[in-house]
Amino acid sequence: MNQIQKLNSQQLQVEVSRLNEELQMRDQLIQQLSQELFRLVKGNTSIVPTSNVPERYQSQMQSVKEQLNEVEQQVTFYQQQISERDAEIYNLRHSVQELTDRSQMLEQVVQELPEVYRQKFSERLAEVLEKVEMLQKENRQLHAELQSVSYRLAVRNRRANGLDLPAFGSGQSSSSVEMPTFGNA
Repeated sequence: MNQIQKLNSQQLQVEVSRLNEELQMRDQLIQQLSQELFRLVKGNTSIVPTSNVPERYQSQMQSVKEQLNEVEQQVTFYQQQISERDAEIYNLRHSVQELTDRSQMLEQVVQELPEVYRQKFSERLAEVLEKVEMLQKENRQLHAELQSVSYRLAVRNRRANGLDLPAFGSGQSSSSVEMPTFGNA
């Protein structure tokens, strides 16, 4: 008997699954027919039968139609608001993208600034170093001339006989008496 019960149980399960499939197919067909009927009724109001309907139902139908019109207006209003918000969201996303791109560019510029400042500082420092070197060279030259003049003065002071002044224009060459120069001052 166990085998018969198992066989019957299997047959019953098969039958139940077949019936479930048929039920699902029927539900799908009813859903499709309902959608099609709604589409037809909404598109063509002359299809709705108006005869043989009691007044009580006609007033209820009129009320339902008015409610349906209000709902359709609300849906239209909300669809417009959704469209406006979608456009606003698109614009905001576009603005965010532009600002993000600009921010990234500015970050890159900020990261490059120290190198730019180093380069500009090096260029300006090179000019300053050249001027300092030129001034040091001129300073050494003036210092050497000052020592030369100091030495000559010391030698003259040792000669107690008189002043030993160079003669200008008396036939001495200018190479024997060197006049101090003050560079580019």
